[in-house]
Amino acid sequence: MASTATTASENEVVVLTARGGRERRPAASVRSHNFRQSGFLAASELRRIRQRHEQFIRSLAARLAIFLRLEFSLQLAKVHIESYQKFIDTLANPNFITLFKTEPLKGAGLLVIPPRLALTLVDRLLGGPGQMPPEHRDLTDIEVALNDQSAMLVLSEWCNHWPEMRGLHATILGHENNSKFLQTSPPDTSMLILTVSASIAEQAETFQMVFPYATLEPLMRLLNPELTGAESAVSRAGKPRWNAEFDEVNVPLTVEWQGLKMSAGEITQLKPGDLLGLDPACAAQVLVRLGHIPKFFGRPGTSDAKWAVQLTATLAP
Repeated sequence: MASTATTASENEVVVLTARGGRERRPAASVRSHNFRQSGFLAASELRRIRQRHEQFIRSLAARLAIFLRLEFSLQLAKVHIESYQKFIDTLANPNFITLFKTEPLKGAGLLVIPPRLALTLVDRLLGGPGQMPPEHRDLTDIEVALNDQSAMLVLSEWCNHWPEMRGLHATILGHENNSKFLQTSPPDTSMLILTVSASIAEQAETFQMVFPYATLEPLMRLLNPELTGAESAVSRAGKPRWNAEFDEVNVPLTVEWQGLKMSAGEITQLKPGDLLGLDPACAAQVLVRLGHIPKFFGRPGTSDAKWAVQLTATLAP
């Protein structure tokens, strides 16, 4: 009886409840959680990332059609998040996998192309009709080198669709044909997976672009308008502080009357001693400029036997 109680105790852990109490729960009911990646792409962020990649796919289809001189249509079939290990387990073997890095971002991405589609691109680049072979096979070194041209076109186009990140460029790190040997990320790393449907001359295949959490995290900060708006609100709410370094800077101040208009012919006939009539309403209000920028309305007058302007209103910025 004591042995049974001891075994039950070993299979339980103490957990902290929502109300702050402590309870014993079966160890099997407790799931591990990676708090570092807990907020990876909320629903609104996933919508924005999909919209950005839909633009990328449309542009990429046009570039590939020109590059291959063949009708080439692309469609973004799916955008989802999955752990690295689960994604790797779903890949078929053999496969043609290109490992790449987008500087200055962290992490290594994957471009997964079915061998039949890769061989179709090779056939077209060598002057063929772009016919898909009947079955998959491993690519030769020459075929891999030819496919790198298409891969770099895809990656460079992806970089071009992130103008917010200056200096973004891609490099190819290597290739793999068996997903079991891939070790580019820890097994529990969250990955963004883009599944793209490609059609060439009524032949269809799908390829995938895969990005780890570390790669997309800086881009999502640039793509998040809510964060930018919040930061702007905070900056507006805070009272601006004057920099004392500008205390001695001289700023030209000019005062202008408005409302007098003359023709060019009348101006040519002016001579010293002529009197110019001003509208009393306009003469009672002048425009004050700081530098060349209008800032205030004022009322002209005198102070201590000198001309002066009393500021009456501030111009809206």
